[in-house]
Amino acid sequence: MRVQRRGPGLRRFLFSREPALRATNPVEERVIALIEPTAAGLGYRIVRVRLSGNRRKRLQIMAERLSDGHMGIDDCGRLSRALSPVFDLEDPIQGEYDLEVSSPGIDRPLISLEDFQRFIGHEAKLETAAMIDNRRRYKGVIKAVEGDVIVLAMEGEDVRLPFATLSEARLVLTDKLIEEDLKRAKAAEAAERDNTEGKDT
Repeated sequence: MRVQRRGPGLRRFLFSREPALRATNPVEERVIALIEPTAAGLGYRIVRVRLSGNRRKRLQIMAERLSDGHMGIDDCGRLSRALSPVFDLEDPIQGEYDLEVSSPGIDRPLISLEDFQRFIGHEAKLETAAMIDNRRRYKGVIKAVEGDVIVLAMEGEDVRLPFATLSEARLVLTDKLIEEDLKRAKAAEAAERDNTEGKDT
């Protein structure tokens, strides 16, 4: 869902360093800090924020339900409407911009150790901020999470990457991932239907 907005400018704030997987600059960090309380109050988790574009900016907010990880069109609209007063009050972005609230998608970003734990057995692409063993890009199956280290099975060997070294991480779209996502979506729909029927009786 996209909403057109205008902000007068960026105010001066002190920023706490967020993991680069969620935000890549102080503006995105500030947006997360502003919207997270409202989102959590509605039962949503902010997955990632990205501000892109030069002449015409786009603020993309990825979110998911805390209860089941699902994020439908109605959820996007609900969260977008709830965030509008927050942006009206704080104005964190200079100039006009388009606000887009969306789901993380099937081949979603992985932004926490819990995400990696949740998707053990699935294929992922990882990129590190600096070279490790003469490479930055890795692709393999998430095998395990050992403390704060991601174990990736690739090309017959296990590669261990500290979570703090990652600059980008996301799932690879596979038949297995699509099948599990469909099952999860059906379960979420069934839960919503049961909840609605329960209120009607």
